[in-house]
Amino acid sequence: MLEFLGKGGLFMVPILLCSITALAIFVERLFSLRRPRVIPADLVRRTEALVAGKDLPAAMELLRQSRAAIARVLAAGLRASGQRRDVMKDHLEEAGRQEAAGLERFVDTLGTIAGVSTLLGLLGTISGMIEIFSVISTQSAVNPASLAGGISEALVTTLAGLSVAIPTIVMHRYLLNKANALTLEMERLSTRFMDLLNPEGLTD
Repeated sequence: MLEFLGKGGLFMVPILLCSITALAIFVERLFSLRRPRVIPADLVRRTEALVAGKDLPAAMELLRQSRAAIARVLAAGLRASGQRRDVMKDHLEEAGRQEAAGLERFVDTLGTIAGVSTLLGLLGTISGMIEIFSVISTQSAVNPASLAGGISEALVTTLAGLSVAIPTIVMHRYLLNKANALTLEMERLSTRFMDLLNPEGLTD
């Protein structure tokens, strides 16, 4: 492995760092985007039962004790209870936007890493080609062995860059889809919660 990395030259170091960073982000986001962590079914069920029973203080206390994203969204709606439906909706949507941004945290970084890894591989390829032509220009009779270093750098960095970029793109799309699905679920629950707080659809 070390010999393979050495053939790629200095460009292998940032490519390796990109791969480590991408993997760390993916693992962290996998843990953070688990549905029971973002939208605990038991929390939603208990909160809705308390609201249906008109025990709003107990519902608010329950939500305050939770660190789930949906708890902060529902708490925003609960604080707006008694106000017009459009005001309550605005509070829920604002809280939902903030939580959606939190769910997508670092996800865009994976897309950046994929692009940077590809470019680093290309840059290593160009560097290797420059080395090859430099050798050719200084030798009247080209010795294939003298070109091996440049050829290795060109091919290895391209391979390494793509090997990091391709799975990183897959990770980026997977996490983005997962975050979007959780956001849509929170929107659905927010609408249902608003109907519980304002069952008659009052607007004034």
